[in-house]
Amino acid sequence: MKRFLITLFVSILALGCRSPETNAIEGKSPMTSQSANTKIATFAGGCFWCTESDFEKVPGVLKVISGYTGGKKENPTYEEVSSGRTGHFEAVQVHYDPEKVTYEQLLEVFWRHIDPTDAGGQFVDRGPQYRSAVFYHDEEQKRIAETSRDALARSGKFAKPIATEILPLTTFYEAEDYHQDYSRKSPLRYRFYRSNSGRDQFLKKTWGDETPTSAGPAGKSWSKPDDATLRQRLTPLQYQVTQKDGTEPPFRNEYHENKREGIYVDIVSGEPLFSSLDKYDSGTGWPSFTRPLEPGNIVERADRSLFMVRTEVRSRHGDSHLGHVFRDGPAPTGLRYCMNSAALRFIPKEDLEKEGYGEYLTLFEKK
Repeated sequence: MKRFLITLFVSILALGCRSPETNAIEGKSPMTSQSANTKIATFAGGCFWCTESDFEKVPGVLKVISGYTGGKKENPTYEEVSSGRTGHFEAVQVHYDPEKVTYEQLLEVFWRHIDPTDAGGQFVDRGPQYRSAVFYHDEEQKRIAETSRDALARSGKFAKPIATEILPLTTFYEAEDYHQDYSRKSPLRYRFYRSNSGRDQFLKKTWGDETPTSAGPAGKSWSKPDDATLRQRLTPLQYQVTQKDGTEPPFRNEYHENKREGIYVDIVSGEPLFSSLDKYDSGTGWPSFTRPLEPGNIVERADRSLFMVRTEVRSRHGDSHLGHVFRDGPAPTGLRYCMNSAALRFIPKEDLEKEGYGEYLTLFEKK
């Protein structure tokens, strides 16, 4: 279908160009290595022109290479892969700076640019070569990818189950030169293909004006301990709130009247969430904030419990239930992030350095 749309476009504009397939380059090399300061993530999201273009826009991404992986034939060509008989996926390898963007954030970008419920391809492109998948390079990537997928499944964003596979990376073969940076080399053809593929229409319908939170600072590698550790570390109330979506009593909680300067982090993962500079007295009896300190560490999802529709707030890496956000807050955002103290740990400004959050000290310097 991709080839049909491009052919139609070329005919309409009467460009008189040769089909790009005539420029195919043989002798592709497997691509897998990474340096100490660069890491690699591998994703299959349907047409690799689109997936490559989407990832190239992410701050911290150094380069994106289109290619083929997951099949058994060595050094496959585009024609062989597009037949659907080699077992390969159209995929991309994302080379990124882990100090600027994390693997978790790249996964968030990935989910926001595909239909993860489609097991037969992606949008107008049908067949096994266009299936979506995350190819993990090591056990840590596997764990993070599975956690991210499971969080997406719980989000309620999709009515159908998640079909995207999480698979071990085998050999990745770089695609022919004419496929690399296709959106920049052939912008008219690319835009025509993409606008007719159905991808952007689906993404707009699914996510609206929400944007991926990948552009925030990468920060540290925050993670969620296993359940046994959580039960030992957390109080019963903290466990009930963060793991069972509970709610603590208003007014009778640790931070609703806290007026000290500092930041609030997830009690489970330690990821930074809110600042005292954005805290205000909402009169509700729970600590309330006008905005997050690190938007990239916040996940919002629809909550239809208690016979009402609200927006739940969770931490991205710890997947802790934090509270809800409402549109009745003060300026400048008009938002009220109403949080449970039991989901938070407060770190006063004088302890930020020794607790490992020294980068936030500048927030409290007197102007």
